[in-house]
Amino acid sequence: MQQRLKAFGLVGSEVEQGISAADPKAPAPFVALNNLYFRTAEQLHEGFKAHGREIMGDIKNYTDIQPQFQISEIVG
Repeated sequence: MQQRLKAFGLVGSEVEQGISAADPKAPAPFVALNNLYFRTAEQLHEGFKAHGREIMGDIKNYTDIQPQFQISEIVG
């Protein structure tokens, strides 16, 4: 994925694994989060126009959970 999206402004990524909810005995609401950092939202969209089908098609090799998406901006 990084190789495909670097040319479209990907500058970094992180993977987070859920540990728990606020109650340490409750399961995390998400199993994992993957944060992708792009220079601009436009570059993100262009990268996924070019390679999104391939990237999304690979998810089934790791999980049967339907992914959720959010595009955010770092403000602080």
